[in-house]
Amino acid sequence: MLSQEDLRQIESKGITEKQIEAQLEEFKTGFPFLKLEAAAAIGKGIVAPDEDERKEYVKAWEDYKAAGKDIVKFVPASGAASRMFKDMFAFLSADYDVPTTAFEKTYFENIRKFAFFDALDKKCLDNYGKGVGQLIENGDYKAVVAAMLESSGLNYGQLPKGLLLFHNYEEGSRTPMEEHLVEGALYAASNGEANVHFTVSHEHMSLFEKKVEEKLDVYAKKYGINYHVSFSEQKPSTDTVAANPDNTPFRTEDGKLLFRPGGHGALIENLNEIDADVIFIKNIDNVVPDRLKGDTVTFKQVIAGVLVTLQKKAFEYLEVLDSGRYDHEKLQEIIRFVQRDLCCRKNDLKLLEDAELVIYLRKKLNRPMRVCGVVKNVGEPGGGPFLTYNQDGTVSLQILESSQIDKTNEEYQKMFTEGTHFNPVDLVCAVKDYKGRRFNLPDYVDKSTGFISSKSKNGKELKALELPGLWNGAMSDWSTIFVEVPLSTFNPVKTVNDLLREQHQ
Repeated sequence: MLSQEDLRQIESKGITEKQIEAQLEEFKTGFPFLKLEAAAAIGKGIVAPDEDERKEYVKAWEDYKAAGKDIVKFVPASGAASRMFKDMFAFLSADYDVPTTAFEKTYFENIRKFAFFDALDKKCLDNYGKGVGQLIENGDYKAVVAAMLESSGLNYGQLPKGLLLFHNYEEGSRTPMEEHLVEGALYAASNGEANVHFTVSHEHMSLFEKKVEEKLDVYAKKYGINYHVSFSEQKPSTDTVAANPDNTPFRTEDGKLLFRPGGHGALIENLNEIDADVIFIKNIDNVVPDRLKGDTVTFKQVIAGVLVTLQKKAFEYLEVLDSGRYDHEKLQEIIRFVQRDLCCRKNDLKLLEDAELVIYLRKKLNRPMRVCGVVKNVGEPGGGPFLTYNQDGTVSLQILESSQIDKTNEEYQKMFTEGTHFNPVDLVCAVKDYKGRRFNLPDYVDKSTGFISSKSKNGKELKALELPGLWNGAMSDWSTIFVEVPLSTFNPVKTVNDLLREQHQ
């Protein structure tokens, strides 16, 4: 099935023939749905600290930072903004010339409220000799949209989301990339140093580097810290082969295999190369202006405090287990910690001999740990927190997407639709063991949690394979803790008109 030319193409991406064969087999067999116990809720896998507890966790985080630990803020930022402008692209190609849909009308009625308005107005003057206001007066709405989206204008249709102007300030508008630099200073800086890492696509790397170079001194002076900003790209070796509907390899017009990015799960490789004690993960578009950052900063400190508090306890128990100085009572105490605090249960635990029990407990304590902020469910699309059965028979907390759940199982479908909480991608991770050695994160991926979707290329239907998602199956075998955070910390921008929401003004 694979020619010598195919094998050369595969090898050039750092992929093995065996991996391609495995991927083609996965198209045939599909991925198993996960077995669920329940949707997580307050008191059932989700912790909701009261005010006093929150203060203790913030203090725990401040103490941890003061100890000079390495902290990194990790921001997946490779997404292009094209999906943000889907409705405006549709308007450009529509057979009418004036705003007709509710979306189009909202955009033009509020156009002066966008942080990019001044830049757009200037582009319109440069390109057409008329500003936005005059073009609208003349009914030339499409010229305005073209100046926003096309390469002769702001090129927002092709730029990454992280480099669009999102928020207005007296001193000028800010991009999401800049807002993440500010956040890095506010909760992730230690001893006057802030480390921020962006994963970006290859074609946007130089744009990001240029923007960071232009802005870094501004924020370093404003917050009195030194920034260390780094970048990485999704590795070509994490791309997946595309298949035809009959599961044979999909080929481009010149006969080559078609590879597609493996989704955000591919970033586990990038995360694995970060040398840090604690890593915050947050999506590029979930940022707010400074006036609303209070809750974000407080609750980032809270979830980080929960993380380092639980990690300290896990490390103490690992030292006890490794020393051999424990009795039955101590093992019972460690079991309670694993079950209650780390929310990991094994039903047949009573059947294990003490020696087997120690091996089990050590395995569950000695692994990466993450605390995930979850918000009340308000109907946003995306994943939710669940208690899920793992391949080793344990039940633990996982973030699941709808594609991982059997739609024909009414009970599971009810759990998903009636779940009280939602995953806003708000994670803080501990990735070293108690002796300070980095875990090899790909070892903790559940490879059976990928998924297959239908796409097209030049009008031809194809099947695409996505790797286990970064905060889903790629972190399946981590210790996971869910903490409720307020909805005010979740303000994603999925469409350009989301920038008109009060939280982005």
